[in-house]
Amino acid sequence: MSDSPFAQNRRLHAVVRGSVQGVGFRATTFDQARRLGLAGWVRNRVDGTVEVLAEGAEPKLNMFLAYLRRGPLGAHVAGVVEDWSEEQGAPIPFQVKRTE
Repeated sequence: MSDSPFAQNRRLHAVVRGSVQGVGFRATTFDQARRLGLAGWVRNRVDGTVEVLAEGAEPKLNMFLAYLRRGPLGAHVAGVVEDWSEEQGAPIPFQVKRTE
């Protein structure tokens, strides 16, 4: 799929399971999102998962999702639960939120 100026913007909500806290997952996710020009946020959850909300062009979100499925060095991603919907106006620029 090409990254044309006419690519539809979408929303991706993802919860990443595995050994994903304490390994730089939020920081590298933040860097990836900023590099791709995505809006949204990332945060740790008290259950040990990492939650991500991102909006942008669908091709860029697919590249971002590929990153979430592998994570940074030191992480072990057991799975990603993803939910796609229409863009709704996520925070710009992408940010790291407090644990919830």
